[in-house]
Amino acid sequence: MIPLRDTAQSKSYPVVNTAIIGLNILVYLVQLSQGPGLERFIYTYGLVPARYTVPEVSSYFTIGQQLLAPMSFMFLHGGFLHLLGNMWSLYIFGDNVEDRLGPLRYLIFYLLSGIASGVFHMLSDIQSMVPTIGASGAVAGVMGAYFITHPNSKILTLIPIIFIPWFVEIPAFIFIGIWFVIQLLNAAGGGGGIAWWAHIGGFIFGILFLKIALKMPATGLSGPLKRATTKKKSHRLQVLRPTGAGSDPNLYGTLAITRTEAFQGAHKLVNIPWAFHKRLIRVTVPAGIAEGKMLKLKGLGKQMPDGRKGDLFLKVMIRE
Repeated sequence: MIPLRDTAQSKSYPVVNTAIIGLNILVYLVQLSQGPGLERFIYTYGLVPARYTVPEVSSYFTIGQQLLAPMSFMFLHGGFLHLLGNMWSLYIFGDNVEDRLGPLRYLIFYLLSGIASGVFHMLSDIQSMVPTIGASGAVAGVMGAYFITHPNSKILTLIPIIFIPWFVEIPAFIFIGIWFVIQLLNAAGGGGGIAWWAHIGGFIFGILFLKIALKMPATGLSGPLKRATTKKKSHRLQVLRPTGAGSDPNLYGTLAITRTEAFQGAHKLVNIPWAFHKRLIRVTVPAGIAEGKMLKLKGLGKQMPDGRKGDLFLKVMIRE
């Protein structure tokens, strides 16, 4: 299952989440520049459990390196696809969690989730000499928080069946629940090459620590940051599920826009899923439109038995 996007709309720009993604990309470029010294670089800044349990191994590292590794490992990646997978998941789930926690609390939450995932991994094999790298443990913490805060959000998912791509919207609690069960099964089966216990530990920590994070007092910067990062526009792509009475050939739905878009006008892409068929429609919102006004899309309603086609009416909803 490959997540493509979620239907939960964040109200502010994910400044910290975007910065974390940028930092991971920057560190990956630094990795690529290491050349023959890459292996030493990974062992120095990756998380090697034996560094903390075997004196002969720990003697090769400075105190500073020992203290930094439990955090630096989450910014290293084993290849482009490893980086892409982690950053894509963080892009999908992280903005909504940051929106709920606020930028500063989200940063603390993310870093502690990554550290906790490293601790879980170390406890699973305390004398391992294999370095663990990757943001997946921290991302798992974010997914744990998303699991609690947005359980009914839909995840547009690509499920490749042989050579046929199948797109389906899955409730977030089902999608993330399936993902977590897969982690448990692989950890129980001893699947090599991937730190499954880091994923499990990060996810559990994210769920448990979320309640604490939400109770943490906001700093004096929270108000100005929230005002500065508040989105002035809604998502360009919106998924609608129009309805209509049995005998009425017309369909009715709701289009959400912001006050700025109502004043200036906007162009939206509307995705309407009907069974396995998904239509993508361009909708123009005229400038100066008022709350409750109806936009008529001719011929996009029901196909009646006598051949007539109804229209699709979208009611404009202006949200803050």
